[in-house]
Amino acid sequence: MKITFVMASPNMSGGDRVCAIYAHKLSKIGHKVQVVAPKREFLSYKQQLKRLIKGKKWLSKKAEQTQNHFDALGVSVHYGNTYRQLSDCDVPDADIVIATWWETAVWLNELDIDNDKKAYFIQGLDYVNESVDKSSVEATYHYGFSTLTIAKWLKKTLEMKYGLAQVPVIPNSVDHSRFYAKTRSKSRVPTLGFLFSEVECKGVSTALRVIENLKPRFPSMNIISFGSHSPLKLSVPSYISLEINPSQEKIRTIYESCDIWLCCSLSEGFGLTLLEAMACRTPVISTRCGGPEDIVTDGQNGFLCDIDDIASLTDKVTELLKFNDEQWKFFSDKAYEHANQYSWDDATEKFESELEKLITD
Repeated sequence: MKITFVMASPNMSGGDRVCAIYAHKLSKIGHKVQVVAPKREFLSYKQQLKRLIKGKKWLSKKAEQTQNHFDALGVSVHYGNTYRQLSDCDVPDADIVIATWWETAVWLNELDIDNDKKAYFIQGLDYVNESVDKSSVEATYHYGFSTLTIAKWLKKTLEMKYGLAQVPVIPNSVDHSRFYAKTRSKSRVPTLGFLFSEVECKGVSTALRVIENLKPRFPSMNIISFGSHSPLKLSVPSYISLEINPSQEKIRTIYESCDIWLCCSLSEGFGLTLLEAMACRTPVISTRCGGPEDIVTDGQNGFLCDIDDIASLTDKVTELLKFNDEQWKFFSDKAYEHANQYSWDDATEKFESELEKLITD
């Protein structure tokens, strides 16, 4: 097959990582895969100065503005001739052209390509991002593209709320060569981890309030986090160890050092960090925010709580941290067993199969 992924701006986000993995693996098994994106737009000197005034760091073009998962996996990206939009000459002929974000669906809808060659890979409801207009995103669900998604809740939402028909689900996976751990016991000093982000839907402000409640109960507790950007809006207590842009190996050691991985999101398409933590034998506690409900079996490999239920999240973390070694190891083993059911090779095989069906149909 000739497959083209249309990207908005290749970066280090989780959604881009999934697309990069599929592009890499599909090309390895013999398909002609091309990735296209608008022309790279770098910050001007004036924009960089404005960043510094606001307390943000200076971003060098090579090291930080262009960093993305496609380059990391050796997948070449063709950048178009114009900024913020793609034209017909930027998108090569293909059997299937895949939009990967609501804006890319808008561009694809305007291109002179047969509709039966257009597909839409939906990894979340993009309007949960506070900077995105909900009606603009919802309009893309009615373009008539063939649609693929990553979680049962997204399938249900797309079919029941937006009237899409028979949306296939291809769950994300975890790279077991990067995320793993030997059988281990509970830490002597309680250790909690979470993903840091200032995007509102990630619920980090809720996580910080939960942690604030926990500190009097566990004064010596270690708290570890990682993220792609330093705090700009949120005030992060000094007792939280925050890693910015750590390596994949460092992320693995962070997961492995934790007794619990906490997710307080308002919405998660899938919840990839939860599955990666589980692959490192770390039980998880999450809000019922979509994707994690496919991953977390309440009372087996972790706990599920309602969104913004700070009291329940605090109590469940307390309960898990007070487990004896045998109880904690049961959850740890169950987390590891569940994560091992996922494979990127299996996911790629299913992704390939669904694309073949779309082309045949």
